[in-house]
Amino acid sequence: MIKREKEDVVFLKQLGKRIAAIRKEKKIRQVDLGYAVDLEKSNMNRIEAGNTNPSKLILKKISNHLGVTLSELFDI
Repeated sequence: MIKREKEDVVFLKQLGKRIAAIRKEKKIRQVDLGYAVDLEKSNMNRIEAGNTNPSKLILKKISNHLGVTLSELFDI
């Protein structure tokens, strides 16, 4: 397991909460978002929980599917 700095852990948790909040606001199920960005539900769950560091490409796909810019996604 990768050892992360505390500030990195906090950032990933905030990012995950932001993704989940936007997804819920748009009434998109987690499994559907994962499918749309080519991730299994378990991987989408880890992103929203802040337990993984998603790639830039995955974040771009997530923001596109949620209909927000990357800037809006990172507005945490």
